[in-house]
Amino acid sequence: MVQNTDWRAARRVTLEDVARHANVSRALVSIVMRNAPGASPATRERVLAAARELGYRPDLRARSLAGQSSRLLGVMFGVDIGVFQFDLLDGLYAAAEERGLSLILTASTRDRDEHRAAQSLHDFRFDALIMLGPHTAEPVLAGAVPLVVVGWHVDHPAVDSVRTSDEHGMRLAVDHLVGLGHRRIAHLDGGSTLIAEARRAGYTKAMRAHRLGRQVRVVPGGQTQLDGQHAASLLLADSDLPTAIVAYNDDTAVGAMGLLAQRGIRVPEDISIVGFDDSDAAELAPVGLTSVAQEPDLLARLAVERMIDRIERRKLDRRDIVLEPELRVRASSRAVWESLS
Repeated sequence: MVQNTDWRAARRVTLEDVARHANVSRALVSIVMRNAPGASPATRERVLAAARELGYRPDLRARSLAGQSSRLLGVMFGVDIGVFQFDLLDGLYAAAEERGLSLILTASTRDRDEHRAAQSLHDFRFDALIMLGPHTAEPVLAGAVPLVVVGWHVDHPAVDSVRTSDEHGMRLAVDHLVGLGHRRIAHLDGGSTLIAEARRAGYTKAMRAHRLGRQVRVVPGGQTQLDGQHAASLLLADSDLPTAIVAYNDDTAVGAMGLLAQRGIRVPEDISIVGFDDSDAAELAPVGLTSVAQEPDLLARLAVERMIDRIERRKLDRRDIVLEPELRVRASSRAVWESLS
């Protein structure tokens, strides 16, 4: 006899199944699952053990139809998601689980804008929305549900922001390279997003602060390693190579580093590179990548906590929570005089 392993054929475990397995009533199982009073500690543990053993998961749609809080957070992100955004998602799952919440994900793509991405959440009565992207100034559900954006600032009274200071991060990167003797420092930008605009402005401001305004050089880039490769190819098309690069993020930095190596340009001997995020890509790059460090777990936890505050106390003033980054120095950046020696 062949066992049917098709997931679609598996029957959902119900409250009745858990009740029979724990030898209690369905009503008592419901009390335990809602974390409501009325069950002894021993009974509560027996019911939870039965639920774990059977693989029971609450029916979120049924809970919403019953008028209960879904304990569900929506998360919207873009498909150009990089290593750092995956770290943010991991952090959100961990922070939500600690507070007894679940996540439902929806993605925006080139052909599926944030309006369509939001529509896929309407089957669930989610309590709040966390946006990792798209990086827009007017999120589609602003004012309709409690909403926090992670990574950029939105000037809307009903939208909270949790982010790292892009201006400070770019200043750290430029200060580091100038301190190593670099003057011809280019920026591989992140495209047209609000975060990319903030980092581009931070780079320009930092260069001008060092009286290097004439050396400002912004190379069109994007979010991904492929974008970094394209940006590096644009640099190589110009005979006047910079001595250092500040990239939009670690993904573009690693992509640029790979293409430069293919063309015989050594990092850091011929050109120094600094990334942004300090993701796993920075530490695991062929040449350890100097990078501006963000804290995805902390950003995620602050976002979840802020949404809980909004859910429980809706009349709150908007908050823009800004974390200060730090620079993690590795082998990809070195002094100009060391490179020339």
